[in-house]
Amino acid sequence: MLDNNEIQSVSAWPFVEVRKLLKERKNSIKSKGKIIFQTGYGPSGLPHIGTFGEVARTTMMINALRYLEKIDAELITFSDDMDGLRKVPENIPNHQILKNNLGKPLTSIPDPFDKFNSFAEHNNSMLKDFLKKFNFDFTFKSSSENYKKGIFNESLKRVAEKYNDIMDVIIPTLRSERKKTYCPFLPICPDTGKVLEIPMINLDEKSGKITFDNNGKKMQTKIYDGNCKLQWKVDWAMRWFTFDVDFEMYGKDLTESAILSNKVCKILGKTPPNGFAYELFLDENGEKISKSKGNGITIEDWLKYASPESLSLYMYQNPKRAKKLYADVVPKAVDEYLSLIEKFTVQSEKEKLSNPVWHIHNGKPPNEKIVMPFSMLLNLVGSSNADDKKILWKFINRFHKNVKPENSPILDDLTDYAIRFFKDKLKPKKKYKKPDDKEKKALLNLANKIEKIGTNMPPEEIQTIVYTIGKENGYEKNLREWFKLLYQVLFGDIDGPRIGFFISFFGVQETVKLIKEKIN
Repeated sequence: MLDNNEIQSVSAWPFVEVRKLLKERKNSIKSKGKIIFQTGYGPSGLPHIGTFGEVARTTMMINALRYLEKIDAELITFSDDMDGLRKVPENIPNHQILKNNLGKPLTSIPDPFDKFNSFAEHNNSMLKDFLKKFNFDFTFKSSSENYKKGIFNESLKRVAEKYNDIMDVIIPTLRSERKKTYCPFLPICPDTGKVLEIPMINLDEKSGKITFDNNGKKMQTKIYDGNCKLQWKVDWAMRWFTFDVDFEMYGKDLTESAILSNKVCKILGKTPPNGFAYELFLDENGEKISKSKGNGITIEDWLKYASPESLSLYMYQNPKRAKKLYADVVPKAVDEYLSLIEKFTVQSEKEKLSNPVWHIHNGKPPNEKIVMPFSMLLNLVGSSNADDKKILWKFINRFHKNVKPENSPILDDLTDYAIRFFKDKLKPKKKYKKPDDKEKKALLNLANKIEKIGTNMPPEEIQTIVYTIGKENGYEKNLREWFKLLYQVLFGDIDGPRIGFFISFFGVQETVKLIKEKIN
């Protein structure tokens, strides 16, 4: 265990945020004897990869907390499933079901997948199942359930008591037309079941009865027991107040909302939680990823092509910087993860605390020798047309005889991922160059040269031969173009692995055969 000075100097962002949290909320934490973390989820569409990121990042902070202090921590995953459905998501089947129920709470809308009692229940279930797969320790809370069971009643009473003060901070932030009709309470229409945004006529804070103008008709209901819900920003603050939340991170696009909710939380009588605004994910075109559009890569897609740990690494890295999130980032994330696993074994304890894999694996990453990057496996799949991991293992064992699937589970999983990723994502995009006569001659010279070398020649020496052949065939002033030619002809891409290492893995005769196939 490091001494306190060393721990305090660890610069990994989860440790930085936890140290700040412990300092700024010292009295509150001491009185409760625990720290409450919260994440939010809007189940208006299928669970989004960004939601996983929020839970993963918060869990990394909890891991850092438990390294620093012996104190209880709870992670609440809250679903806003009482919100009215505003629009139909593009990536959902049976659109008509949702169109017919626009405006209703998500828990009151039939499941278009026909698996659960409601649309919200379907999406909530998907979220919970997924988070459980990652072994996240969380407490799930449903907005509808908390409203209908009266768990929010005391807090709603407090909102009613502080109505004027709340309106004083919210009204100045609204457009002129919105100011005329705004009310923090949204009634559930007894006739249609829809969440209504209608002007208030009167609020009796003692009885909890509220009267609205429903298109010229008076409508009276109670604010308790699920008859009303709160507008988003007030709802967020009320939730912090109810559960005494100490920390919540949120997307940068919610910064202004968080500022306003902080003010409302103070009005209700509690210190708002510490916040952490993370940057948003972008698709390959640089546009914000949207649940309703279904752009970017899904949780399911990432896990089809790469390990959960590589996804966690992607979430750990640079949370305050906007990043593109689409299929092409997956191989890089995998190779970075493998590299960090390798580094971890030789690092000091302090260095380990700043290594992302410490945070991904709660201080206990797997101890496996990394013998091959994911990028190399992808090229092996492409060159060998492998559709069976046994073929890949044949190449691996040519260079690493003692490495077996049973003692290398990470590598074994990578062979499956590589076959799927190449088939679905790389193969359709491959653009193989047809070499001209001069290029054919250079490539054939290379094939003839390596055909004569022994099977045990080290990769570095093979690489030297490749350099020499390039120089002898007119590329002495621009070897970059020589290697670009090799990648374009052999792999259908502009870059790739070190050729010497590839030949060693793939096999001399196999490489000769590959070159001759590509130039004919």
